[in-house]
Amino acid sequence: MARTVLIVDDEDSIIQSLQGILTDEGFEVISAGSGSAALEKIDEVMPDIVLLDIWMPGMDGIETLIKIKESHSELQVVMMSGHGNIETAVKATKLGAYDFIEKPLSIEKLLLVINNAVGFSRLEEEIHLLREQTKDKYNLTGDSEPIRLLKEQIKIVAPTNAWVLISGENGTGKELVARAIHRLSKRSLQPMVEVNCAAIPEELIESELFGHERGAFTGATAMKKGKFDLAHEGTLFLDEIGDMSLKAQSKTLRILQEQKFERVGGSRTIHVDVRVLAATNKDLEAEIEKGRFRDDLYFRLNVIPIRVPPLRERTEDIPTMVKEFVKETALNTNLAPKEFSDEAIQMLKRYHWPGNIRELRNLVERLAIMIQAKEVRAEDIPAPFNKQADAETALTSTLKAGSFKEAKENFEKAFIASKLQEFRWNVSQTADAIGIERSNLHKKIKAYGLESLRPSSS
Repeated sequence: MARTVLIVDDEDSIIQSLQGILTDEGFEVISAGSGSAALEKIDEVMPDIVLLDIWMPGMDGIETLIKIKESHSELQVVMMSGHGNIETAVKATKLGAYDFIEKPLSIEKLLLVINNAVGFSRLEEEIHLLREQTKDKYNLTGDSEPIRLLKEQIKIVAPTNAWVLISGENGTGKELVARAIHRLSKRSLQPMVEVNCAAIPEELIESELFGHERGAFTGATAMKKGKFDLAHEGTLFLDEIGDMSLKAQSKTLRILQEQKFERVGGSRTIHVDVRVLAATNKDLEAEIEKGRFRDDLYFRLNVIPIRVPPLRERTEDIPTMVKEFVKETALNTNLAPKEFSDEAIQMLKRYHWPGNIRELRNLVERLAIMIQAKEVRAEDIPAPFNKQADAETALTSTLKAGSFKEAKENFEKAFIASKLQEFRWNVSQTADAIGIERSNLHKKIKAYGLESLRPSSS
């Protein structure tokens, strides 16, 4: 599809000359002899590029540029002038012009600028499309009371610059909350830079966060910007902040307070403007009491606390989530989307979901791929999500035992495993519930090799 160029000039000879050149290059060309006529043409046709002369009677090019940018900020405008000077070029650029070229026009330079402007415009369109496509990807799914309250908190805090501490169990969607806050903030057009605090070795924390200069240490062959630098005027997301070492906490606190730093191996002070969001699956107040987390860092981060509810507190959202995950899997695998029967959905709602949304997503993806029928039924759902299948497996194992002692051990193993899952691997609560000593339960967990069944904390 040919790109459209609008030529705005009060000299017909200029318009005709440019029209011939650009038409030969494959562009569709329209023209206007004044600024006001140009604004009307833009509303009618919406060109891809505007070539705008500065010196015109009536509404001049600068005034026309201002009006274009007020109503069509994404439209690329190239200014032209036979009386160009640096001051005029700088003014036009500050007002949003893509570039500035002088008359008499160099055909080579003109075509280069136009093609660059077309490429830039195409890139902006792609970025806009990607933003629209990813907008839904980071939406919080559901309409339960806990999720409605969470969405309301995000809506209130997002437009401010307040720092937020997001807490919740693994797999609840803390990153989604952070991305939602960033997307609804005044910094949304700037980057959100994520730092996985648990994954950065202590000896590399300074280089990772602050960057380094060339030659700062062995292997530093080029200057590298740090996470704080990359997040300038945007958002810095400190994920798993509770897993950061005390040494790293001390260094992080300093820059959070001062918003300035020097790169490793450098002496130049760099000032940044970042909004900080942090997330943790740990009780940071308990970590402070144990000496594993700095109280001053906690109070600096915990300006607005937001708790993300676990899935077991919002099971009414499961049907909506299942549909979303089925659709997502179908798109990723080119398979026809599956339906889940009402009985299957009810079974999923009865499960306690220690792995939260991540665990549900993984199960739905597995069933959507492995079940050949168009509908996933209750009997298709495996243990431990299917309590009936779980019980039948334990019963079969018990009945097939070769001795009473083996049968008793098989039953005890299955019973303890089930109760540990029910109480989300809280050994103290499980021991109280089944009426044995905590130390005795630990011994049985070890004896039966049940530790391998504990959900991953990742």
